[in-house]
Amino acid sequence: MSKSPIYILAIESSCDDTAAAVLKDSKVLSNVVARQEIHEEYGGVVPELASRAHQQNIVPVVDVALKKAGIDKNDLSGIAFTQGPGLMGSLLVGSSFAKSLAMSLQVPLMAVHHMHAHVLAHFIDEEGYDKPEFPFLAMTISGGHTQIIKVNSFFDMEIIGETTDDAVGEAFDKTAKILGLPYPGGPLIDKYAKEGNPKVYQFTKPKVDGLNFSFSGLKTQILYFIQKNVKENPNFIEENKADICASIQNIIIQILMDKIKMAVEETGINQIAIGGGVSANSGIRITLKEAESKYGWKTFVPKFEYTTDNAAMIGIVGYHKYLENKFEDSSVVSKARIEF
Repeated sequence: MSKSPIYILAIESSCDDTAAAVLKDSKVLSNVVARQEIHEEYGGVVPELASRAHQQNIVPVVDVALKKAGIDKNDLSGIAFTQGPGLMGSLLVGSSFAKSLAMSLQVPLMAVHHMHAHVLAHFIDEEGYDKPEFPFLAMTISGGHTQIIKVNSFFDMEIIGETTDDAVGEAFDKTAKILGLPYPGGPLIDKYAKEGNPKVYQFTKPKVDGLNFSFSGLKTQILYFIQKNVKENPNFIEENKADICASIQNIIIQILMDKIKMAVEETGINQIAIGGGVSANSGIRITLKEAESKYGWKTFVPKFEYTTDNAAMIGIVGYHKYLENKFEDSSVVSKARIEF
């Protein structure tokens, strides 16, 4: 395929955000996300409600993405969509739309692994942002994943460390729930942590072999800590919210950084990229940037809009798949769980 420029329409619907983006080669022309606020009432994502909202949102979101990009659907070179992992009902809405549109336009279809997209979002052309060179280490941190990945090329990646139980994003959100903060609570912990002292309350790090992570024990530790102190002082949380959040965020950052340091030592690779929703956390972003001068690393932190679920990251993987003729036919199926 040598058609130039290459226009890719990308669709992301793995969880509760309906997203569409248009890329011209590796540059983003539009990146549209429709957020579903209904889940806030339930304190978490309700899969059936998410699927219905995707059905309502997908046509207008794609329409807006094309209009913002200033192109017609007939200008598209190919269509990329999230194949998995994610909520099955949500994935089906995106894949069905992508397959139908690709078939009607007679353009190639590219199926994208959601976590590969978080890693490769760093290759979007964005002014002021450098791209890592292969090989590099990527840490994907989100509500469903915590992984350290050795990235050898665009389509050669190896997980060298991952969580044995809960993901880091879940640790943030469950902790926020313990503190009585509304869903999603992770960003609120980050907000309050900025005003607090991270050394006021001490928590112990879980002992996990190798490059793997564990956050379930930390969650239990925080629960017992809060219960004990609230029993002694019913206003404990309200009076110490900033310090509590800062201390919790601090221990989580320490756990992540310890494993990254170990991965650098084991692999000899000192280029570190982060991705996933939790990479929007300001404490993590600052700590990683400080590590450049502290350890001599080269670090890559994505633009804020490419951290949480978005279609631009699906598009950049789709673009590179297009270049390598990695196409799917209409028999391709969505997968809630998918091999990395």
